Amino acid sequence: MSETRRTLCNRDCPDTCGIVATVEDGRVTRIGGDPSHPVTRGFLCWRTNQYLSTQYSAERLTQPLLRKNGELVPVTWEAALDVAAERLTSIRAESGPSAIFHYRSGGSLGLLKALSDHFFDLFGPCTKKRGDICSGAGEAAQLLDFGVSDSSDLFGLLEAKNIILWGKNVVTSSPHTVPVLKDAQKRGARLVLVDPVHTRTEKLCERFFALRPGGDFALAMAVAGVLFERGWTDPDAPSYCDDVDGFREMVETKTVAEWCTEADLPVDAAIDLAERLGPGGPTTILIGWGMGRRTNGGATVRALDALAAITGNLGIPGGGASFYFRRRGAYDTSCLSSREPARTIPEPLFGQEVLAAKDPPIRAIWVTAGNPVVMLPDAEKVAEALDAAELVVVVDTHLTDTGRLADLVLPTETLLEADDLLGSYGHHYLGVARPVVPPPVGVKSDLEIVQALADRLGLGPDLAGDARTWKRRLLGKLESHGVTLEDLEAGPIKNPMASRVLFEGRRFPTPSGRVRLMTEAPASPSPGPEAYPLNLLSLSTPKSQSSQWAKTPPSEPVEVSVHPDSAGGVADGRIGVLESKIGRLRVTVRHDVDQRKDIALLPKGGHRTRAACANSIIGAKLTDIGEGGALYEERVRIEPERHVKPA
Repeated sequence: MSETRRTLCNRDCPDTCGIVATVEDGRVTRIGGDPSHPVTRGFLCWRTNQYLSTQYSAERLTQPLLRKNGELVPVTWEAALDVAAERLTSIRAESGPSAIFHYRSGGSLGLLKALSDHFFDLFGPCTKKRGDICSGAGEAAQLLDFGVSDSSDLFGLLEAKNIILWGKNVVTSSPHTVPVLKDAQKRGARLVLVDPVHTRTEKLCERFFALRPGGDFALAMAVAGVLFERGWTDPDAPSYCDDVDGFREMVETKTVAEWCTEADLPVDAAIDLAERLGPGGPTTILIGWGMGRRTNGGATVRALDALAAITGNLGIPGGGASFYFRRRGAYDTSCLSSREPARTIPEPLFGQEVLAAKDPPIRAIWVTAGNPVVMLPDAEKVAEALDAAELVVVVDTHLTDTGRLADLVLPTETLLEADDLLGSYGHHYLGVARPVVPPPVGVKSDLEIVQALADRLGLGPDLAGDARTWKRRLLGKLESHGVTLEDLEAGPIKNPMASRVLFEGRRFPTPSGRVRLMTEAPASPSPGPEAYPLNLLSLSTPKSQSSQWAKTPPSEPVEVSVHPDSAGGVADGRIGVLESKIGRLRVTVRHDVDQRKDIALLPKGGHRTRAACANSIIGAKLTDIGEGGALYEERVRIEPERHVKPA
């Protein structure tokens, strides 16, 4: 018998889509987008449309794996949890809880994943990560400028006259924003794209400015220069912005032409953008998350914030500087432990910091909702750090590259089996994930895993309660606004605490109550060494969600896309070597005449075991603020593959 069931996608994506699953005889036979969800609007991205190949993959884990004599072999849950409890207890007793590192990432954005943190805070508090590999710099920038990193209602874009997609490839990374943008165009909105990379998003826009990689700050300064020169700033800006004069002084340290030269764009580009922000408003800048993934990432986002502020495009319908939506802001986590750890590890420096940790050294690493060996820079150093630890435990659905290096792998539920609460960082709708099918026999949820461990370690009462009980505990703030768990189960609900127009009335939760404008420019990007002429950009693709590929990636070498003049003499479709200062990859070279001649494009999240991991050749560097990863500053070169004949 066929039955239709609904849930939400919990993967690391801004859209948090509503899913309609068709279940026949206990098996999901089809999934599609929920037509009743205001944002999903009845369609899913290609990645999620293909998810059943992951759900029913022969590689799905259904039994714990324990390393014995160098091999991962199946064991019972009793044996697996006994080993974990004994080793964690022993390490804590010998070296203290800081010797245990709990690393939780965004492989699932379900709120109940935080209960793993809750357990390790109570057991320790243990070492945890700080910063954020993806959005650390951008969120830190907006916290400095505005006091919060949030956005106006997504559908407020329908009131914009101009929308600037600054480094934001919505077609791939936020596909459910695309229909909203098209609706805005029907109402007269004009779209422009600023990006060093040609993408399908370009087709949505009337103009496209392909600036130099890392030239975003310079272009923003050029735009600000035009705004000041032509009197297109809001005359009331000094009443709600601090340091307008200081910001202007910084802008005018160079001429508009000089800033544009640094961005590798004509002055016309700065004039066009300034006109859209000034007399062309209301204007929203949709800020791509890649903006923050450079050593000047925080400064770049602050510069874009300033453009919106000085032109009066904050606190009004159709205006804004949108980087993030506060997906956890509606939920009440006061029931969870808030004990401060004695030690934290900056996420982008995972490998080197774990290896360098002393007094005590990191002896155990527990990985929740993450695949750090693929998703963090300097993948080989991350792998070395995992190899050096005495105990590595990975909780996942499949045997990832990180799992292959573990001592213990514990199977958990997929997104179609999840029971959780969800917000979104691409809109303000909240909802619940409910299992459309139960997990296979032998699989436990993350909550059940830490509860079973807590029972062995004397913490059982602190973790007690099924998923539904914990959902209720986390709904305190929402219940005070009249939203119950039953309401969320009936369908997605817009966060009642979220503003339709962020900063309405020009009120900002900063110490002064005003926007804090930046007044000091970062150092100009230095040209890369001549030996490595290309800027490597490892980007999201329609086929993968970070390291979660919709289908098994091809076995041939990973493809790198470059302009033909930058291919190092390697013909289109032929094998070459992509090399940085820290590593090299065997690649299939694809020529793309539309791309700039100073970039090389690789898929994000390629598998290390297939020699396709971009992070194997990307060094670990921090952003200027927020301890994000400066992932887009590795320089590379392409060379022909040279075969060495055997002696």
